[in-house]
Amino acid sequence: MPYRPKKMERQVVGGILRRFRNWLPRHGAGPPQDNLGEVVKEPERAQEHCLPNFAGGQHFFEYLLVVSLKKKPSGDDYEPTITYQFPKRENLLRGQQEEEERLLGAIPLFCFPDGNEWAPLTEYPRETFSFVLTNVDGSRKIGYCRRLLILDEVEKRHQISMAVIYPFMQGLREAAFPAPGKTVTLKSFIPDSGTEFISLTRPLDSHLEHVDFSSLLRCLSFEQILQIFASAVLERRIIFLAEGLSTLSQCIHAAAALLYPFSWAHTYIPVVPESLLATVCCPTPFMVGVQMRFRQEVMESPMEEVLLVNLCEGTFLMSVGDEKDILPPKLQEDILESLGQGIKGSQTSEQINEHVSGPFVQFFVKTVGHYASYIKREANGQGHFQERGFYKALTSKANRRFVKKFVKTQLFSLFIQEAEKSKNPPAGYFQQKTLEYEERKKQKKPKEKTLK
Repeated sequence: MPYRPKKMERQVVGGILRRFRNWLPRHGAGPPQDNLGEVVKEPERAQEHCLPNFAGGQHFFEYLLVVSLKKKPSGDDYEPTITYQFPKRENLLRGQQEEEERLLGAIPLFCFPDGNEWAPLTEYPRETFSFVLTNVDGSRKIGYCRRLLILDEVEKRHQISMAVIYPFMQGLREAAFPAPGKTVTLKSFIPDSGTEFISLTRPLDSHLEHVDFSSLLRCLSFEQILQIFASAVLERRIIFLAEGLSTLSQCIHAAAALLYPFSWAHTYIPVVPESLLATVCCPTPFMVGVQMRFRQEVMESPMEEVLLVNLCEGTFLMSVGDEKDILPPKLQEDILESLGQGIKGSQTSEQINEHVSGPFVQFFVKTVGHYASYIKREANGQGHFQERGFYKALTSKANRRFVKKFVKTQLFSLFIQEAEKSKNPPAGYFQQKTLEYEERKKQKKPKEKTLK
């Protein structure tokens, strides 16, 4: 029988955020840090619990929610319940109300994916993790979660703090959504502390905006990370196992971020609730995180060609067997050499992210960075990708073999479809790196001719 202290209520402070998790000020999103447990929601992706798209403006977030475990009427069990919601939606049309009910009905399940597995108060750690809900149209809503414990004796302080939330969150929702690189300043009043001004800056480049590679680096070797990347590139089935919800969500987001400038478009669940464990039996591609307590259940499930990653021990429990042969050998060496140059202890998380992500970005620059030159446009601006000419332009046979497989993936197809529809020249971080690479190649050619 799980240990359930009578004077304990596990709560989750949460909000469906549309954009920038790092902007949500912790002291403004709930009771004092020494009181609350954690769950708030962050921008990410997932894809199994399908929901309709609920209309919303260009806001920092859609909802701030508190989800608590409450006893069922029978008194024998507990269920997660939304106990606070901001903003409260009123005067909605019937169809909008139904959409909202479906959305809010799914959130508690992902706030408490571990169900009724309670731990003693002294053993229960605060956790920060995120989840993703995928709409029927393929769009995704991300939850950033902070989970903590609230005791009866601090409930009074908790209620005061909740009263302070409303004006702060209202001000945040009404604030102008800043352009990349710009800052918005908010005013927040905290009892006994007075008025504070909080500046929230939107990053100029967002491809690593919600990523932290630290957990992935602690759990796995560079070689293992490279094999996970190779499996993801070919859109295989990948399962991550870990004890902590934070470790699971951070590692799976980091793995997905390695695919930039491409986006994982298949089933994506950073932390799979117990009721959705059958997801690991799906024959379609997926990238999911499962708590270690369900390891045996996962191992006994009928699965086809899956990479099962044990983050606790840094091992692969299952694999297809060809993960080391998917990527061109020379480019694998380049990635490992760059990663092996070392991360200095004094580096910031942004610098570490760039150190890890950079070699993988360069991999795509070298293999598919020339894609824009092979989009032929009609007079109306509509583009058509010239696939055969695109991969034949590669001089390396190994690179060409890889690209012939990669162009058949949904990763590449969706990317090219967007490029074909865009009437403007490509711009962004990836394009910048591609231009730099092409410039280096031009400068290198004259030198080679001189040497000959």
